Amino acid sequence: MKEQELLSARIMFFCKKKRMTYYKLASRSAIPLTTLMHIMNNSTKNPGIFTIIKICSGLDITIMEFFDSKEFENIEFEVE
Repeated sequence: MKEQELLSARIMFFCKKKRMTYYKLASRSAIPLTTLMHIMNNSTKNPGIFTIIKICSGLDITIMEFFDSKEFENIEFEVE
């Protein structure tokens, strides 16, 4: 699974767990819904760390909780 897919899967996991729509998450995160949807449909290749932090805030979790998953343990990033 690609990095972008991991991010969107993790956001989807927490939205389901907290019974939160993407609209509500975008509102609570203070990010545009279009930004969130671009992350969710993987058209955003590299969302910024501050966007991820805002999403975590909207989900009422820490960034450590967000990345605390087996899928992120062995992730390898390509340097261009």
